[in-house]
Amino acid sequence: MKLAICSVGVVLLLAGCSPVEDPTLYPKYDPDKAVQPPAKAAVAENPDRHLLWGDVHIHTSFSTDAYVMGVRGLPDDAYRFAKGGEIAHAAEYGIRISRPLDFAAVTDHSEFLGVVRGMQPDLPLSDRSLRTRLIEDGPISNTLAWIRTMVGFDPKVGQVEGGKESMADAWQEIIASAERNYEPGTFTTFIGYEWSSMPDKNNLHRNVLYRGSKVPDAPFSSTISQNPKDLWDELEKQREQGMDNLAIPHNGNVSGGLMYGDKTFDGSAMDAAYAERRMRNEPLSEIFQVKGTSETHPALSPDDPFADFEIFDTILSAKIRKSEPKGGYARDALRLGIEMSHSENFNPYKFGVIGSTDSHNASSPVEEDNYHGKLPLLDGTAGIRLGKTILLPEKYRISRRWGAAGLAAVWATANTRESIFDAMRRKETYASSGPRIVVRFFGGWNYPSDLIDRAERITLAEASGVPMGGELPPATDAAPSFAVWAVKDPESGNLDRIQIIKGWVDEQGQSHERIYDVALSDGRVKDPTSGRVPEVGNTVDAKTASYTNTIGDVQLSAVWKDPDFRPEQTAFYYARVIEIPTPRWSTYDAAKLGEEPMDPVSIQERAVTSAIWYQAAEEPGEGVGN
Repeated sequence: MKLAICSVGVVLLLAGCSPVEDPTLYPKYDPDKAVQPPAKAAVAENPDRHLLWGDVHIHTSFSTDAYVMGVRGLPDDAYRFAKGGEIAHAAEYGIRISRPLDFAAVTDHSEFLGVVRGMQPDLPLSDRSLRTRLIEDGPISNTLAWIRTMVGFDPKVGQVEGGKESMADAWQEIIASAERNYEPGTFTTFIGYEWSSMPDKNNLHRNVLYRGSKVPDAPFSSTISQNPKDLWDELEKQREQGMDNLAIPHNGNVSGGLMYGDKTFDGSAMDAAYAERRMRNEPLSEIFQVKGTSETHPALSPDDPFADFEIFDTILSAKIRKSEPKGGYARDALRLGIEMSHSENFNPYKFGVIGSTDSHNASSPVEEDNYHGKLPLLDGTAGIRLGKTILLPEKYRISRRWGAAGLAAVWATANTRESIFDAMRRKETYASSGPRIVVRFFGGWNYPSDLIDRAERITLAEASGVPMGGELPPATDAAPSFAVWAVKDPESGNLDRIQIIKGWVDEQGQSHERIYDVALSDGRVKDPTSGRVPEVGNTVDAKTASYTNTIGDVQLSAVWKDPDFRPEQTAFYYARVIEIPTPRWSTYDAAKLGEEPMDPVSIQERAVTSAIWYQAAEEPGEGVGN
């Protein structure tokens, strides 16, 4: 028996010392053979709007965490990737998005911007590259390198000689790169940064974007203040000086319930002035990204069968703890907003939504079959992501629960900074978990049932209604109609259904939500007795990480009138378009390594629109918070 145990121990030790065969690492990036960004035609001005796709949350080696984890890419690399060109991953293999984006923004952390890159500290990935370690070292050695990086690095950034100069140089390079890569009509860049407030490790981060080239001498940092109101003070001063801007909160899912709470940062009560300031400074929220979704949570929406999509609820700190769902998700925030509109006559949460990646690889890893992770040492290869190359307890393998997401979809009249920024301001935006699903959503009065089939449908929809992000005027008796249509991403799964999610507040001030399936694929209908909708099916083959589009529809549409409308009840409505099941990135990784895939094997990707609000006439808060 002892001999058998020793033999097993020797085998495990040898396995821990032997490098893991990881096909992700090949072929090695060759700058001489790298794919160039493809030519792209400019788009002309279109009053009916262009659908433009972008990522306004990208980090480079100017961010401390990115550099420490092995990233060396710079803003020019990020824009090259977004334009469809090939760049080097930190593990030195080539990465490239399958289709160019229309716009992008490098938003490196303003805290100690560029300082660590300028320091070039002694770290495990400083003396030997990540690729070298993965090819030459076994899991035990790589795990020790991970531990040294995660717990042994305390650079006291900001207190080092030359720190201020490094920050100034990095900010100027971010500006210069955005200016170099801006091609009006073809590809739009935004100058921006991330303000990374982390009180008690709870995420209150915001990305700040500027409408034009006029920007401050330095970004505002949470080292100055972690209070969002102080950020707003700075942004408002800058707008007075001609620097138009906005801030986009993200990762409410790991905010400990603080992102969308019923109190201000210091615990005081909100008032109408606070609500107006929040919406003026933060008209959008990011709800899809690598670190999970922030649309809703099963604990908050127990009757929503699709609420468990890519949930990540672990606070990002050395001490593993769960984030409080209440106050961390967009739908719950919209519900709180209409409750406050009813009781307080103001609404601090009348925001639109987008997705973006939060990649720290100078890239946008949104494609499940082409996923290359967020932070190289944490999830830079299939071997790392599946726990083969670095050996960690399950609770520390948080990257397994990260997702390949998301993208910002904007309906803008032109591919320019001004047009896209203005569309963000009016909230004519939606969030995608990755696929480029086309969605239009309008709300109005007395829409004809054949509106979607008419050639002039946009003009007609806007003549008596509003697009996503808008507000319907009060009514006396008629119920609002909603026109929604969606077309599948040609490179992704067919569509399962279109849903309209309604939230409303009753006479007692309590909010409620209901999900309406307004368009179903494959001729399915709801069971009249149970109210259930038959499942669309699942064609995913886990072993080969493949699926077929033999189920679902290419496009879906509906003109739907709210059957439960009451004119005295303030409400919001938004559309959610859901694909058929397709393989998750982890299933693609398992197929590459010849491993059994972890759950979930498949996911149903989706798009979520900004809401349309209805404000009841008798509530004096009408219009506040726009």
